[in-house]
Amino acid sequence: MDGVVQRKTDHEPVVETGASGFLTINLAALGRNYDRLSADVSPAHAAAVVKADAYGLGADRVATELYTRGCRHFFVAQFLEAIFLRPLLPADAIIFVLNGLQPGNEKACAHEGIVPVINSLPQWQQWSAVAKQLDRTLPAVLQFDTGMSRLGLPPEDRASLASLMEHENGIEVLFIMSHLASADDPDSIQNQDQRVEMERITAEFPQFPVCFANSGGIFLGKTFHGILARPGIALYGGAPTGTAENPMEPVVNLDVAVVQVRTVPSGTRVGYSGTHVTACQTRLATIAAGYADGLPRSLSGRGAVYCDGVRLPIVGRVSMDSITIDISALPENRLTLGSRVEVLGSNQTLEDLARDAGTISYEILTGLRHRYQRTYR
Repeated sequence: MDGVVQRKTDHEPVVETGASGFLTINLAALGRNYDRLSADVSPAHAAAVVKADAYGLGADRVATELYTRGCRHFFVAQFLEAIFLRPLLPADAIIFVLNGLQPGNEKACAHEGIVPVINSLPQWQQWSAVAKQLDRTLPAVLQFDTGMSRLGLPPEDRASLASLMEHENGIEVLFIMSHLASADDPDSIQNQDQRVEMERITAEFPQFPVCFANSGGIFLGKTFHGILARPGIALYGGAPTGTAENPMEPVVNLDVAVVQVRTVPSGTRVGYSGTHVTACQTRLATIAAGYADGLPRSLSGRGAVYCDGVRLPIVGRVSMDSITIDISALPENRLTLGSRVEVLGSNQTLEDLARDAGTISYEILTGLRHRYQRTYR
């Protein structure tokens, strides 16, 4: 990429343009994760969830890489995401909008060849009305709520939908789907409850194939796969379940540059509100990223970064644009202006950082904003 300097030592600048954070996205690892998930669900197919700018990693680069791996089904959350992605993929790639359409987007959706996921009777009626206006059949996916109470037609609307479908409506249903709420916990009873409810739905609508499994659902077994699985976090290296070693390959590395190094005496207050007070003479470094860069404020006094495999704890509160770390465990002069520390990498996974922040890997990934210099490998 333009502006990237070939680094020889940690003391060289990160990039010629002076970027303070360096986010590396390994597209080859992403592709291998897709290959692994595709093999796991075979003979079903694997789609790719690329909503929220491919979980913050760049939907343009991610989707085109996955297309070369054979992926032909892409899920986004909002219509504008689909409009962005449509010209970047060949015509045989199908883009689905998980939230369905807001009123007024239907004709543009039909024109662009994008497929809405219908979550309610009003969405069905709006899509059907546009099909009649255009005098053509329009594709759609039906989502049913099987127990998450978030999106999808609720049980009480299924009979009304079946009645509507008996009449000419201009909609071709490609498949039916639902979303698993607890698939990251294989022992959760909710998984089986949702599977049983999905079996009831397929008995009511036997003419349609099923799309059911998300990342965690893939690892629940064949009865959850249907004809199409929808992995998201697992593609990007996040752990699909919380009870076993992560089978996915890491995709993201994040290094952040040092802004300042200093030594302070015992009793020194550090950060906003002086929440940390040094117990002895301490060497501190301030790094150039904070909660505006996706490193949550909840890491204050709990999280850490790494250098040479050494854990460097965060001291004081995480600021908007900076974090202070205790570097006393490193040799003197190991870190200076422009040196880098590891935030995500071989010493600290997405799950590690998310655990320390009291959140989930999804939130960490989607928060890695564009102030970092990005390199795609």
